[in-house]
Amino acid sequence: MAELPTEGETKSYSRTFTNEDVAQFADLSGDRGSHHEEGDNPMVHGLLTATLPTKIGGDMDYIARSMSFEFHRPVYVGEEITCESTAESFESRENRHEMVASFVCRNEDGEVVLDGKTEGVIFR
Repeated sequence: MAELPTEGETKSYSRTFTNEDVAQFADLSGDRGSHHEEGDNPMVHGLLTATLPTKIGGDMDYIARSMSFEFHRPVYVGEEITCESTAESFESRENRHEMVASFVCRNEDGEVVLDGKTEGVIFR
């Protein structure tokens, strides 16, 4: 079982998306907008960027009930993006732990590219 977070705890994960990542996501999603496939520096799909907070949740066996995203600026292939997720509330129940978390993803310049909130559970 994954280590449970504590209220107020922040976890982070960084990743640099590649051309191959964008091409595979285009194949999976069917989103073949020219801004994702053309030029020397393609734009990373917003929902591919949104896999950063879901990776952090997956490490905790967290199951999201809801997620909200606000995309502030584009992400391009080759940029390192760091996501920080904070457990805003954490409450243990008989058969599950309920958690609300916020997250913010920043590029190498510290600019916010994505932020949001999620609510869900970790089953015991």
